Amino acid sequence: MSPFKAYLIDEKGGLTQAGFVTMDESQLDRGEITIKVAYSSVNYKDALAATGAGRIIRRYPCVGGIDLSGTVAASTDPRFRIGDEVIATSFDIGVAHHGGYAEYARVPAQWVVPLPAGMSLHAAMALGTAGFTAALGVVRMQENGLEPARGPVIVTGATGGVGSLAVDILSARGYEVTALTGKETEVDYLKRLGAKTVMFRSALDLSRIRPLDKALWAGAVDNLGGEVLAWIASTMRQGGTIASIGLAASPSLNTTVMPFILRGASLLGIDSGYIGEPYRSGVWQRLASDLRPPHLQEMTRTIGLDELPKVFDDYVQGRARGRLVVDVAGA
Repeated sequence: MSPFKAYLIDEKGGLTQAGFVTMDESQLDRGEITIKVAYSSVNYKDALAATGAGRIIRRYPCVGGIDLSGTVAASTDPRFRIGDEVIATSFDIGVAHHGGYAEYARVPAQWVVPLPAGMSLHAAMALGTAGFTAALGVVRMQENGLEPARGPVIVTGATGGVGSLAVDILSARGYEVTALTGKETEVDYLKRLGAKTVMFRSALDLSRIRPLDKALWAGAVDNLGGEVLAWIASTMRQGGTIASIGLAASPSLNTTVMPFILRGASLLGIDSGYIGEPYRSGVWQRLASDLRPPHLQEMTRTIGLDELPKVFDDYVQGRARGRLVVDVAGA
């Protein structure tokens, strides 16, 4: 293996510094599977790590990129052979273990998933952690009894990666989706993804959240946390299901037990980071089949590895929309 390019995040004098470096095989982390990376992606978590805006990195230095797809270059695990196309997302990748913003990565075998039939390496990263998280939320809600006939589903943070994919997946499965967003210019985009209704966060009075409000939702995919999640809990229908996925607004939750004991609402925590097999491969298989988002191409754009430093600020400032794939092999 010849020396290769990587986007390395480090800390000096208490300040985060990130940039391109040349690495060699000896600098890769431990693991059974060495992958020649084809694509990675950009997530909100990646932007926080690369800019230091959030205390995401748990080890310095660390190659960024919590997602990667590519081809097995070396393996000491009999389940994977040289040339196999694979996906690796979440776990410690990109935060405590060198990640996908490099031409090669070495990871533990239990973090690796075979690329499902009918899915390309590029599509796998158009989905990435965001798609896996959205699909896992839908699967968990369906296991809890959610079906289209139960009533409308609300998706918060709807223009982000997880939100866009959740809107697309749910609407394609026949659910009546309401998209909640703070971006009033994105109504057409959300309706193209299948949202029947678009609500603006500015229209919500979150200063007076009742323990129980008008019952509106059979299901909810929440990317925000905080007061929005408290409002959602208060407006769930009888037996409604909430998938708690993110904390883009706040990690706090100030609510009462009343929606849960008087309406039988369920609050499901969605752990896309560390959920293992066979659940992980099963969700990826469904993303290649019945949960395949039909508008994935429309919500995705692709950049080269060299363009990475230019895009992180859009995520930190809340200007990003949809999904961004990083073409690592073409860099």
